[in-house]
Amino acid sequence: MFDFSSGELLIIALAVLIFIKPKDLPMVLRTVGQWTGKIRRMAGEFQDQFREAMREAEMADIKKDIDEATGKIGSGISDPFKDLQDSVEWKPPEAASSTPPAADAPPAPPAEAIAAQPAPAAPAEPAAAPAAEAAAASPAPSEPVAAPPAGGDKAA
Repeated sequence: MFDFSSGELLIIALAVLIFIKPKDLPMVLRTVGQWTGKIRRMAGEFQDQFREAMREAEMADIKKDIDEATGKIGSGISDPFKDLQDSVEWKPPEAASSTPPAADAPPAPPAEAIAAQPAPAAPAEPAAAPAAEAAAASPAPSEPVAAPPAGGDKAA
């Protein structure tokens, strides 16, 4: 660290013997050793703190790089479960009427044929009277209507 040669160390040792009495020499050497130990510990702690700061800075850089990479990857990938979610949330298209057609009903004509037909003329008021008589003659909706047996007159 200080790069002393052997000649320089010999001169320092002679100066110490001249200025310090031989009986005080052990106490001075002990004190110098303690100070040297304290300086070395402080230098080691400083180096450890410096290394820790460097590791934290490197970790922050690595974290930043990883975040950028995952952001690029995440932007290129679509949701793999989107189709599944769409199929779960699927609802049938709304029909024009709220009641389904009867099973034996004829199929509906195409929309183009309906648009091409002229609108029927409104019936006059005298025609409303026969319709009212027919409605009075038909059974009430609360009364059950007996259906003819299937297969003709034969009973099963």
